[in-house]
Amino acid sequence: MIMTRIHFLVATATLAFVFSLAYASDPSPLQDFCVAIDEPKAAVFVNGKFCKDPKLATANDFFFSGLNIPGNTSNPVGSFVTPVNVAQLAGLNTLGISLARIDFAPYGLNPPHTHPRATEILVVLEGTLYVGFVTSNPDNKLFTKVLHPGDVFVFPQGLIHFQFNGEKSDAVAFAGLSSQNPGVITIANAVFGSKPPISADVLTKAFQVDKKVIDHLQAQFWWDNN
Repeated sequence: MIMTRIHFLVATATLAFVFSLAYASDPSPLQDFCVAIDEPKAAVFVNGKFCKDPKLATANDFFFSGLNIPGNTSNPVGSFVTPVNVAQLAGLNTLGISLARIDFAPYGLNPPHTHPRATEILVVLEGTLYVGFVTSNPDNKLFTKVLHPGDVFVFPQGLIHFQFNGEKSDAVAFAGLSSQNPGVITIANAVFGSKPPISADVLTKAFQVDKKVIDHLQAQFWWDNN
């Protein structure tokens, strides 16, 4: 009787673990597709988007054009991200996947950022990129690689990562992400460009610098490259 209870508890714990993994990314669809529509004017919120009647779906709901067009990298960081997630392609709703094109000017940077809801896999099409990510506390270990055309690198979900073009020529990469809406948090923008700003007392303590440094950083215009 005792062994039966132990086996039951072990099985229950195992199932709980498996289900926790299953829900670590976007929920699995319960139908062939769920084309996103604008939310109805009611006090209702859903984890994702409302679905169009499948009978009203068309091929255009699953189509996006324009990733052959380079993004405008004439900005302070010298990069531009063209996303294709559920906001641009309604047919991605519930499918747990999205895409982005990233253009880099010479010495352009896709600044350190995270995707809270997705793992990213990056492939370089043109140029050379220095890429990397940092693991979570307490190790904060840095993994880096120099990528050439055809090379692929993976950035685990939620970890801070970056891409830098250290060459005199342009670079282009494409990224796949394991969410219809991966989200992005650019570290510098979030810390120094939040609205309203984080208290200087907090930041001077956190970064162990003089308040003048924090004031200077918070006064900058933090560019959003997408």
